[in-house]
Amino acid sequence: MEVGFLGLGIMGKAMATNLLRHGFRVTVWNRTLAKCQELAALGATVGETPASVVSKCRYTIAMLSDPSAALSVVFDKDGVLEQIGSGKGYVDMSTVDAATSTKISEAVKQKGGAFLEAPVSGSKKPAEDGQLVILAAGNKPLYDGMIPAFDVLGKKSFFLGEIGNGAKMKLVVNMVMGSMMNSLSEGLCLADKSGLSPQTLLDVLDLGAIANPMFKLKGPTMLQGSYSPAFPLKHQQKDMRLALALGDENAVAMPVSAAANEAFKKARSLGLGDQDFSAVYEVVKGAGGSGSGQP
Repeated sequence: MEVGFLGLGIMGKAMATNLLRHGFRVTVWNRTLAKCQELAALGATVGETPASVVSKCRYTIAMLSDPSAALSVVFDKDGVLEQIGSGKGYVDMSTVDAATSTKISEAVKQKGGAFLEAPVSGSKKPAEDGQLVILAAGNKPLYDGMIPAFDVLGKKSFFLGEIGNGAKMKLVVNMVMGSMMNSLSEGLCLADKSGLSPQTLLDVLDLGAIANPMFKLKGPTMLQGSYSPAFPLKHQQKDMRLALALGDENAVAMPVSAAANEAFKKARSLGLGDQDFSAVYEVVKGAGGSGSGQP
């Protein structure tokens, strides 16, 4: 099966590598072409533009950083729209808002192509291990055609119906995740300030009803002040912003998420945007008076 892959950031690189390892023929493109060389060494073909990748491949996947990047790859010169057409499918796995997905979908359909949005739940390690959760919506025949690839990339894929539903589900999931990360940060800080061991708090949490893989994975690295980016904080804050906008549209009060978003914004202002999203702990510690908010 031949697949195009646009975007070789933290997630895209891991996903494209998995496809190659499972025998897929993959043609890759990245805005910074140097990032393609590592994949070329694993057997990937390198495309010079998004259009050239789409022209070569029946199915093309995109994994991009935000709505503006997702739109740019489709609509700019040498973009996806120049070569998409009948018999070709475009699968955007980026995390964007429903309006962005809808705009891309309509443009692809006008050209005769099929479109699927398929954002993922999971960060660097699940991407490397093929353990993502895929939240797809849009063209059902394209979804069915992508199952062999989705089975390599993820542990489970959901088809959620019409375009926009995948994007909305991903934003709700990441909104909950961002709020939980802030709550964990406050808990670790409060334990420390109260004379308790933050590590013991993590041990207690891991044995109770709110035990979860994120606390287990991130808690120890947060205590070490280690924030190697599995999911960059700037992207988490972007998702909080988009989720809050979705709340505005639907008149849903979200005071907890709004407060979490402010903490992520504060972290960005302190230069932590490229660190892992768990670096919001530094902001909470700073607000608690134990530091400047810098790592």
